[in-house]
Amino acid sequence: MTTETTTETAGEKVGETAGEVLRQHAEDAFAEELAALARHDDRARPERWRLSPWAVATYLLGGELADGTVITPKYIGPRRVIEVAVTTLATDRALLLLGVPGTAKTWVSEHLAAAISGDSTLLVQGTAGTPEEAVRYGWNYAQLLAHGPSEDALVPSPLMRAMRDGRIARVEELTRIPADVQDSLITILSEKTLPVPELGSEVQAVRGFNVIATANDRDRGVNELSSALRRRFNTVVLPLPATLEEEVEIVTRRVGQLGRSLDLPELPGGAEEIRRVVTVFRELRGGLTADGRTKVKTPSGTLSTAEAISVVTNGLALAAHFGDGVLRAGDVADGIVGAVVRDPVADRQVWREYVEGVVRDREGWKDFYRAAREVSA
Repeated sequence: MTTETTTETAGEKVGETAGEVLRQHAEDAFAEELAALARHDDRARPERWRLSPWAVATYLLGGELADGTVITPKYIGPRRVIEVAVTTLATDRALLLLGVPGTAKTWVSEHLAAAISGDSTLLVQGTAGTPEEAVRYGWNYAQLLAHGPSEDALVPSPLMRAMRDGRIARVEELTRIPADVQDSLITILSEKTLPVPELGSEVQAVRGFNVIATANDRDRGVNELSSALRRRFNTVVLPLPATLEEEVEIVTRRVGQLGRSLDLPELPGGAEEIRRVVTVFRELRGGLTADGRTKVKTPSGTLSTAEAISVVTNGLALAAHFGDGVLRAGDVADGIVGAVVRDPVADRQVWREYVEGVVRDREGWKDFYRAAREVSA
């Protein structure tokens, strides 16, 4: 009786913890959609893939299954981009997702791994301090000193685990990793083998293994990829949203997901302010107003879709906790100014000219003009 009670309590605690996770992994957040796709997926699947390439693309792009199950889009953009990315992973070439900040490289990478392997957590986060052990393997030094090199002392990297299990490994911000560490990927990607000379052995990748790397194309020159390494990847460029409507849809969908995870209410005025934030970002990013009549200076920041999502989410929190429950211009103005003005001198001048030259006389934007001036004062 005591054992049963203990087990039940532990189970309740595990469930409670899962419900309290701030951000679930893709395979957990969209488990029902992945399961529905698997049930209806009668197409050929590469070995150890949870879904066929067609079903993986459907998972990312959205669709409706034969039983009426709706698969929500995870990526809004050119279908061919996702199709090429998925088919690359079904070959022996690794995939490099390239694009400016905010083009959903990490998001696409995570969802591809979740749909193919059911596990998006085999991740190496690239930084200037990423050591070679993060890509190859490390050692448990207590075991190493006590017993010498052995399998028990070996600490496998996410890539080594992916090779052994036939799963997808992810490498984020590849160009931020030091060049000598980057090059340790070459043997893994070309020979599908990871030598362990200390043990006189090697790990050979089993079918299903592949690598998705992401890189910011504004980071060229930080740690440029060698030609030898670049040849091991098929590069897919993720573009910025092509139209205002497309970007508004992306921001609306993602803000809704974040709002629910943070228990933020759906506030009146959200659609109008999302469109306004996206319009400002697109005009400043492109150096031209939406009607094509007025050129504007561009700030030093990227003004990405991801930043627009952050601005709107913060505005929702302001309106919910400190406002009247309606998302208004004043709730997003601070966030927009913070995103635009990175250089306190040059960017502030860009912003001031945009506000006075474009916003001031735009019909229906008087409230935003007042809020922008107040924040900028």
